[in-house]
Amino acid sequence: MQADNLSHLAAFAALARHCSFRRAGEELGLSTSAVSYAIRSLEERLGVNLFNRTTRSVALTDAGQRLAERLLPALNDLGDALEEMNHFRGSASGTLRINTSRAASYMLLMPMAARFLAAYPDIRLEIAEDDSFVDIVASGFDAGVRLLEAVPEDMVAVQIGPALRAAVVASPDYMAGRPLPRHPDELLRHECVRYRFPSGRYYKWEFEKDGDAIEVDVTGRIALSDVHAELRAAVDGIGISCVPEHYARDGLQSGRLVRMLDDWCPTIPGFMLYYPRQRRVSSALRAFIDMARQTGQG
Repeated sequence: MQADNLSHLAAFAALARHCSFRRAGEELGLSTSAVSYAIRSLEERLGVNLFNRTTRSVALTDAGQRLAERLLPALNDLGDALEEMNHFRGSASGTLRINTSRAASYMLLMPMAARFLAAYPDIRLEIAEDDSFVDIVASGFDAGVRLLEAVPEDMVAVQIGPALRAAVVASPDYMAGRPLPRHPDELLRHECVRYRFPSGRYYKWEFEKDGDAIEVDVTGRIALSDVHAELRAAVDGIGISCVPEHYARDGLQSGRLVRMLDDWCPTIPGFMLYYPRQRRVSSALRAFIDMARQTGQG
């Protein structure tokens, strides 16, 4: 098979997966026009239209659907065969694209990025921070990193970080003259810093003690969508914030923050790296999982 034919088939496979010239180009590292040229060349060679195109959408024709059904398994097998060669090279390689929440990036991924890149000089690492739900397959990512509750059911999930706890904190100035909450329901008497998800939904603070689980839909005049901003609001005396314990550690040690309801804050599983069940685990992804697990246990 000629090299240009293989590249055209790879472009077809990417476009069939994403139904987007832009996303197909991002997966392949090509421009949109290069993907379009490859598809046009393949269609001219075969003498059939493989995609129906409009200004707003791209969809497989019947012929394109049939080719995808026959071609994609073969290309996956070819990819597996090439991936196996990494075992002989002795070093993982390739581009690893990971979509992650900002909290996971700050707490886990970025602290290990320099060590990972130094250990694997043939790997390119792309980390996209996004707190909204992302379809990692449609968006061209190899894996995602989220808390377990946010991992889609059809994905393989691997815990790569230590267990987590929340910390309910406020500044000494805010608490001056105010009663310290002893029960989560008492938060409703306070000004709280709310967290707003990209979907528009507000986070309900979760507590548990002696088997008693409680969710509190706190109130407050400020809502934020970034944990660093929530922490800053607490330090500045705006109100009480609920943040991952890791974020609050420096403020608690320096005395800029005080902690409350500690006995109501349960431990939850750490961050999970997840990837499609049907997709092979590349050498780059395997190397990343192994290092992340070691970092989390260290």
